[in-house]
Amino acid sequence: MPEVTARTATDSLAARDSLSARDGGLVWHPYAPLNGPAPYGVSAASGVRLTLQPPEGGAPIEAIDAMASWWCAVHGYRHPELDDAARRQLDAFSHVMFGGLTHEPAVALAERLTAIAPGPMAHVFFADSGSVSVEVALKLALQYQAAAGRPRRQQFLTIRGGYHGDTFAAMSVCDPVDGMHSAFPGVLARHVFAPRPPIARLADDETWQTDENVLAAWESEFRSVADAHRDTLAAIVVEPVLQGAGGMRPYHPRCLQVMREVADELGLLLVADEIATGFGRTGRLFASEWADVAPDVMCVGKALTGGYLSLAAVLMTADVGLVITRSEFGALLHGPTFMANPLACAIAGASVDIVESTWKHNVSRVSQALRRGLAPARGLSSVIDVRTLGAVGVIQLGSGVDVPAVTRAALDRGVWVRPFRDLVYTMPPYVCTEDDVAQICDGLIGAVREVHG
Repeated sequence: MPEVTARTATDSLAARDSLSARDGGLVWHPYAPLNGPAPYGVSAASGVRLTLQPPEGGAPIEAIDAMASWWCAVHGYRHPELDDAARRQLDAFSHVMFGGLTHEPAVALAERLTAIAPGPMAHVFFADSGSVSVEVALKLALQYQAAAGRPRRQQFLTIRGGYHGDTFAAMSVCDPVDGMHSAFPGVLARHVFAPRPPIARLADDETWQTDENVLAAWESEFRSVADAHRDTLAAIVVEPVLQGAGGMRPYHPRCLQVMREVADELGLLLVADEIATGFGRTGRLFASEWADVAPDVMCVGKALTGGYLSLAAVLMTADVGLVITRSEFGALLHGPTFMANPLACAIAGASVDIVESTWKHNVSRVSQALRRGLAPARGLSSVIDVRTLGAVGVIQLGSGVDVPAVTRAALDRGVWVRPFRDLVYTMPPYVCTEDDVAQICDGLIGAVREVHG
């Protein structure tokens, strides 16, 4: 038996009293059981790095956040311009109700969003989170069809493999097999699912590559599914060009063009869920721009505030707004307590400023570094695919990822990563340097090699 020294006893006591130990069994974490793996404690965050306390105690770990805090902290942490925006708004007021009141941060942000959005967006409805913005968009589509004299149109058309959030209506348009439908039988509404598009790859010359015959077959089947339900469909709901949590799968922009054409032919709204793909992540300011498609309704979130506060927005065209205002209720039937929170809107305005002035250069740099850095992963026996799009890099394994082991192995290499299913991926902050991205790639590849071979 090893000798128990004063130091090991102190370390053991520190581990028992650590943040992770206090958290265990008390705080429920996303997609995790109460008795799941202990979380790492965060004691500081600055730039693109987190300072983490291991659950077992011991020395802190400094690691690059390869996840940008689930894709939202695109400017990194403690950004001086975002900090200043927060302080200025705090000195004025942090919150007021939005019913019957308005304020400069909300109006200014709405003006900015409609100005930069793809297509002629004219109105903005602010929501609390991405999932809630999808709920609002679905409500909006149903109200629109009813006001247009088509009240039987109560279903949504989407593609398999999608993810749109964890609230009930949002879940109902997530993938029906790999999503969470099976846990809530009889509660989720039944919608219409077309096949997921084939994976496409973006070449160095920015041409999209996929099997043309497979693409044509997908288009034919999508049109057939839509036509079979044409009298009951209200809208098409889709993540443009990149399916995120459903598998980090890029698809050919032609698929989005087909959806736009079908929506126009059948009198449907096209709802673009740009929560994960908006603000430059895919190599365009909004992913819809890859297809030169303007949606009727667009949801944005995540990077909107640079990860500082929860805020989302639903943008819509003038036509959609006009139909709703002429409807029975004359209003969009939703009203969150913290709608258009002034503090969040002020920070979001500053975040959009930074995105507009820096995203092109930064995302291009990160994209090129990801292509170079992840290429060696193709030589690992456990890897079946490596793909990148904009500031997204994916290593896909032939089997499920050992999440705790890969997470720890990456941390040993100075990288925080949160794999899921069969994917070890990164969506890093845009402000990462080439050296930062190289460390991320080395960390991911090294962790996969160590754990899965």
